[in-house]
Amino acid sequence: MEIRQITAAERPETMFPLQAYAFTPSPWSAEESEAYRRRMRFFGTAVNLIAEEDGVALAGVASLRMRQNVRGLVHDMAGVASVASHPSARRRGLVRKLLTRLLRQVKDEGCAVSALYPFRPSFYAKFGFVGIPRRRTTTFAPEGLSELLRRDLPGSVERLPMSEGFSAYEGLAQTLLDSRHGFSVFDDVRAAEYREDPVWLAVARSGDEVVGALRYRIDGHGGTLSGSDLLTTGPLGRALLLQFLGRHVDQVARITLTVGTDDVPELWGTDLSAVTEGKVDYPRDNAPMARVLDVPALTGSRVGTGAVTVEVVDDELIGGVWSLGADDGQLTVTAGGTPSATLTVAGFSGLVYGVLDPIEVLTRGLGDVTPDAVTPLSELFPRRMPYLFADF
Repeated sequence: MEIRQITAAERPETMFPLQAYAFTPSPWSAEESEAYRRRMRFFGTAVNLIAEEDGVALAGVASLRMRQNVRGLVHDMAGVASVASHPSARRRGLVRKLLTRLLRQVKDEGCAVSALYPFRPSFYAKFGFVGIPRRRTTTFAPEGLSELLRRDLPGSVERLPMSEGFSAYEGLAQTLLDSRHGFSVFDDVRAAEYREDPVWLAVARSGDEVVGALRYRIDGHGGTLSGSDLLTTGPLGRALLLQFLGRHVDQVARITLTVGTDDVPELWGTDLSAVTEGKVDYPRDNAPMARVLDVPALTGSRVGTGAVTVEVVDDELIGGVWSLGADDGQLTVTAGGTPSATLTVAGFSGLVYGVLDPIEVLTRGLGDVTPDAVTPLSELFPRRMPYLFADF
């Protein structure tokens, strides 16, 4: 068995059959295979690894080049995707070997963090990944937004084909990347595929500033307006987009949107009835997972107060003893010291991403935290829910 890195041009003959069999209805058609081949121009910067035997690809993994905001600091991120293996090659440890090499390689190339959508969380937990929140879906009738139609808001909304509004959309995504914890974006090569999406784009502006954007499509008169992520810089952008959606009251019966865990749609209008849910059902409706690949790279992250020394165990990438502190709200990292907590990579990543507190790390079996370390860890890494924007 040989592991080798391949180009995007090689993916259709090697990785596509594995992915198609694992994740789509099969057998697949020649048209589907050709459609995949045409998409490869958007994967030119991906890191693609396959395990081969006698020239036949038995398993493959990939990393998409992305960036992510973690506690106010934007890092290069490895978005792990395209993980699949041939049925006859499963349970042989091929994916494990591929992922081990992939994570080592992307760290060496400068990625400080990594994220993925797992087919089975317990499998990826062995690689140090910890669960982070799945974005929510909210569904409501447009008449619940009627009071917004009577408001004279300082801004406007323009409806465009995605191909025409792509620059505004990408510009807003870059703005949110700099300000929103957990937010992630693709590099320019991969993101360019969004330009070709056959969807509408609603762009909210206040003056010359883009304050909101929503990708959406309508399935028919009296049907559903299905929106993707409701992206806004704040309450004004959200109000402008909701006002625009409210104007569809005599056209659609329902509106569905994707929102973050800190959004509360039931408060968007006095008479708005909304059903908001975060469905997690493996293997199809997956919640994402993330992990830290480089501890010193976290230096400068926005944290709380205090200082603590931890030992991260059982990991060749970030294993060791790390003294962590805060200098005017920014994380400091030095190697060495006397640890008061022993953490797995998942336990450490859960604290950094803000999805676990020290007691949860202990009760989840992700570390041994002494009583003296509970308060310093809580103060240094206050709980904060990340918003992982981008499916990959």
